[in-house]
Amino acid sequence: MPDPVLPDNPPPQQPAASRLRWLNRTVLGIGLASLFSDWSHEIATAAMPAFLATMGVAAAWIGLIEGVSDGLSSFAKLASGHWTDRLARRKPVMIAGYLVTALGTASFGCATAAWHVLVSRAGAWLGRGVRTPVRKAMLAAAVTPATYGRAFGFERMMDTCGAIVGPATAFLLFRALGHSYPRLFFWTLVPGLAAVACVAFLVHENHRTQVSSISFREGLRRLPARYRRFLVAVGIFGAGDFAHTLLILLAAQRLLPSMGAAGAAGAAIGLYVAHNVFYAGFAFIAGLLADRASKPRLLAGGYGLGAAMAFGIMVLPLGFWTLALVFVLGGIYVAIEETLEDSLCAELVAEDQHGMAFGVLATVNGAGDFLSSIIVGALWSAFGTTVAFGYSLLLFTVGAALILRIAVPARPDQTHC
Repeated sequence: MPDPVLPDNPPPQQPAASRLRWLNRTVLGIGLASLFSDWSHEIATAAMPAFLATMGVAAAWIGLIEGVSDGLSSFAKLASGHWTDRLARRKPVMIAGYLVTALGTASFGCATAAWHVLVSRAGAWLGRGVRTPVRKAMLAAAVTPATYGRAFGFERMMDTCGAIVGPATAFLLFRALGHSYPRLFFWTLVPGLAAVACVAFLVHENHRTQVSSISFREGLRRLPARYRRFLVAVGIFGAGDFAHTLLILLAAQRLLPSMGAAGAAGAAIGLYVAHNVFYAGFAFIAGLLADRASKPRLLAGGYGLGAAMAFGIMVLPLGFWTLALVFVLGGIYVAIEETLEDSLCAELVAEDQHGMAFGVLATVNGAGDFLSSIIVGALWSAFGTTVAFGYSLLLFTVGAALILRIAVPARPDQTHC
């Protein structure tokens, strides 16, 4: 008679072979889901301002929609990060998050008033917030610490590819569908549901031992001191890291005298596309370097490129080619920033705290995104670009200096790929 399986012998957390291959089915599935989901909501984002204009609403409505959605998403990330560490199964939460985002984005097509768009966008971003810490925790669990950089860099690269093809798809679909906004928004279901399918059929969830429930405050208290120092540096940098749509405005204004309104607008959009291309390309390069060098130094270097970009805006004569340099630097530093922040975060805390750590990090970044754009925009309006981007330069520099002081815990050397 075979020996009974003892109840205190859980199955292994994950196959060694799966973790040794950084580009495994889970990493590929998460990367494809990021691509398709971003593709879906970027179609809607590109069309949303013009759609709202057909309703005769003021520009303040766009700010309200984006502000409420981003705020709700940030709180959802914080709550989801806390709870995901307590779950034995995370994958259903991730699937639900992608599904809610897809349905919320497509429901723009049912809107007949601005508040309908607000509700749809807020619902979509709620799903986005819930899934983000779960996705990052599952991505970190699918690979070894030696390959965190490549895994997170691959995911960021795929996500940004969605940001490149999304607006182009919106332009082509809008013309093909006879300039029908509802039909355009309903078409976002195609890539949106493809993202859900990628998670459902490709992402493998490793066995986890369920952690006993603790309070949110206790979860925060248990995060290590090195992670808190990391958050301070990220928060200071983020308070100056304005939305790069302001770069589009800067380019349109500076190129207007030489190119005219239509030419300046087209050139500004083209520069932003180049920005996203460099962002996508350097996200994986940054991840590859992160697995072979000091993550704090690389992240500080990324922050330093942001400072160089801000300094260039302040001192360079901004013609087309100098603006091109500004946009390229912007794309590269964001690629390094987002890839290295995630992979460094994963190394600074224990695996059973990943959900909480990623949730808090996403909330700090969300708060920074909200505050920085408001502050930089207000300083620009009141005092000009030198003061506005000088503010960013100062915070970028301080953030880089603080990141250099972060000590990464020692781990066994791993040379596999």
